[in-house]
Order: sequence, then structure tokens, then C-alpha cells
Amino acid sequence: MSSKRAAAPEADPYFPAHGDTRYRVHRYELALDYRPASNRLRGTARISAVAAQAALREFALDLADFRLQRVVVDGRPAHYTHRAGRLRVRPAKTVEAGAAFTVEVHYTGNPQPVSSPWGGLGWEELTDGALVASQPVGAPSWYPCNDRPADKASYQVSVAVPSEYTVVVGGRLLSRTTRGSSTTWVYEQAAPTSSYLVTVSIGRYQAVRLAGGGSVFAARRPVPQTGWVPARLRTEFAIDFVHQTRMMDFFEDVFGPYPFGEYAVVVADEELDVPVEAQGAATFGANHLGGHRRSERLVAHELAHQWFGNSLSIGDWRHIWLNEGFAKYAEWLWSEHSGGPSAAAHAADVHAQLSRLPQDLRLADPGRRLMFDDRLYQRGALAVHALRRALGEGAFFRMLKGWTAINRHGVVTTAALEAHAQRYTSRPLDGLFHAWVHQAALPELPAPPGPPASPTPSASAD
Repeated sequence: MSSKRAAAPEADPYFPAHGDTRYRVHRYELALDYRPASNRLRGTARISAVAAQAALREFALDLADFRLQRVVVDGRPAHYTHRAGRLRVRPAKTVEAGAAFTVEVHYTGNPQPVSSPWGGLGWEELTDGALVASQPVGAPSWYPCNDRPADKASYQVSVAVPSEYTVVVGGRLLSRTTRGSSTTWVYEQAAPTSSYLVTVSIGRYQAVRLAGGGSVFAARRPVPQTGWVPARLRTEFAIDFVHQTRMMDFFEDVFGPYPFGEYAVVVADEELDVPVEAQGAATFGANHLGGHRRSERLVAHELAHQWFGNSLSIGDWRHIWLNEGFAKYAEWLWSEHSGGPSAAAHAADVHAQLSRLPQDLRLADPGRRLMFDDRLYQRGALAVHALRRALGEGAFFRMLKGWTAINRHGVVTTAALEAHAQRYTSRPLDGLFHAWVHQAALPELPAPPGPPASPTPSASAD
């Protein structure tokens, strides 16, 4: 795995008020106590970080409107101001360039979603419990963070709740300890994680183990998969998620090994507009069940995000098509594999639909207004399909595995994909990427390729 951090990162052009490029975080340790009846959260965040290229006389964290009890840097009380979602901290002693430092923030309050053009983001109080859905900038709704997708860190999350509730966090469950009427759940996510991809679900759930046969490669162990489901929905869940273990096997075969230690699916006892991916987990609403497998494409989409979006995180939000285009294409690959319409059939249908819609979206830089437009998902999948046509079957799937292996747990950009894909063919791909990714007008779907012009390299060429 190569280094994925830029030497001199820049502020995200879509969200310049979020994140601080003057430092990078190595680890978050969050200790939370949550009371669902009053929606009361008390938290302590311990953040281990490293100053970047200049000495830090002050730095900023993103944090919503909580009451701060104290802020400590390297064991000494720090001066701070907290306004408009920004916690500005001035350490008692300047942090030297390249030096490690630790921040502790103690806070309390009633968490609520962060307002955005797409509605409330982050911590959401449910009828009976809570969940977190932070994409793209909702993480500060519940913990202080350097809210930039490229600043990835490991996490330990401890949540104390009344004992009748279950807590699910993406990662490995380290312990569950009950004292009196309260139970503390402790999870560890060792893999580098973007701030918006940390999730918490609190509810009255039962665990359902999903058993799979493992990959066709005998040396690979099946990935542990667990559903956390309200008791009344267990039967429907068993039907609607019956193929998830087969999906996992298939995606490992075409994308490479699953990048995390486990995968959890939460079904909230509420209606949700769309499912929500997080690192090592996904959250669905009760409305996505029904016992008819009508949401199977969404099951595939959220699982595919574990490779595209979570393990491979974007450098900034201009590159969101790398998350959504590949996850959408994974839906088409699963359809093709499981006996449904082929990817080519999906592509032809979507191309016909997009040709009738406005041609004002550029995948490489859609702008904040269009970053979640459905056309970006569809056009992104079409761009991946066009790349498959240009490379040919063997080279395309070798390219996919190389892309996920080389950038595992790292940060990617559109330019990096272009350079990577070019290594799998002698035919120039500049025109393809210009037409599909850098211009707004919808190109024609390319015809299937002829025989390869020359042998393609293995993924190790990168």
C-alpha cells in the first residue's frame, strides 16, 4: 500500500469551512453516554494528531452546538472559542511542525442533525433510539473532528446506553459491560476511516448472523456478517437479505478481498429515504424490507461502498463519482451475475434516460449543487461501463482489482484513476475520460472492443 496523503492538502472546494489542513488525525477515542428518553449526549473525545508543515499556534475542530466543559491539549488546559460549528483551539504551548499532539474535548448537550441543502445530516433522534447518517458533513453533529474525507484515522467508540438498547458501530465489538441499568458497548475500527463514515445506531435490535460459503478461493475465509433487526422484521430480513452472502463472495472475486474485518447491517425501525453506508456497516429503513427482495440492488450498492468510498476514500468531494459510479455499477454487475439484466442492458437503458435530461453535469467536478444528483450515479456507472468496453473483459477486471489493492485504505482522485486505467492498455484513454468524465455532453455508448492491441500488465505494475 502506497502513501495516500498529499504533502500539502488544500481545503475542500465544496466545503471550505470544514476541516483544517494544518494537521492530520491519527486516532479518535470517543467515550459517549446517551439517554434516548431525553436525547441527552455526554461525550469525551480524545484525538491523537500530528502537526503538518508548520508550527500550530492554533487549530480548528468541527463541532456542532454542544456545551463545552473543557478542552485540553497535551494535558494542559487550552484557550478556545466555539462559534458556528467551529471549535478554535489555542494550545498553552505551540505544537512544533511535524510533532504529535493530543486533544481532549469534554462536551454535553442534545445532539441534532446539521442543516444542509440535503436536509438534516448526522445524529438523528428516532422514535425509540438514534442513528447517525453523516454524508457529507454531518459528523460534527455528535463529535469533534477534522471533517475532511481525506483525513482518515482509526477509531475506538464507547457508548453507554440503558441496557434495553443495542448499540451498533462499524467495526469489531471489543466488549459489552453491564453495570446497574446501563450497558457500555465498545467498538474498534482499526482501518483508516473518514469522519463522515463513522456511524452509531441505537435501538431495540436482535442479532441475525448471515452465513456464507466464502469465496471461490478456498484460502479466503467468509467475512463475518451480522444483521441488527427489530424482532418484528426478522422474517422479512431473512428474505430481503438472503443473497447478501453471495454478493460478498462475488464482490470479493471481482473487486478483491473485503477490506474490513466484518460487515454489519442495521434495519432501523423507521422509514428512511435511502440506505446509508458507513465503514464496515450500512443502515436501512424498515421501508426497505417487505419480503419481496425489491431492494436487492440497494443491498448490493451499500455493500460495494465498502470498497468504493470507504476503503478507497475520495481526496475531496469533487470526486464523489468515484464512490457512487462504481457502487452503481456494482448493482449492474450483481444483476448480470445473478441472472438479471446484463450490465450492457442496464447501460443502454440508463443512457437512453440520460439522453433526455439536461446535459449540465460534469462527473469530475459536478459542483456542490449536483453532487448527489441521481444523474451523477447513473452517468458514473456509464463511465465505468465505457471503460470496461475500452479495456476489454480481462483487462477491465484486472484493473478493478489493482485499483482496490493499490489504494486499499487510502485516498483516490479522478486523475489517479485515469493514470491507473491507462496501464492496462496501449490504447490512449484520454479521449474516453474527457468525454465521459470531464465534459457535460453525454457521449454515445462505445461498442464492445476488438482483440487487445497488446498484452496488459498485472496490477503490480503500479
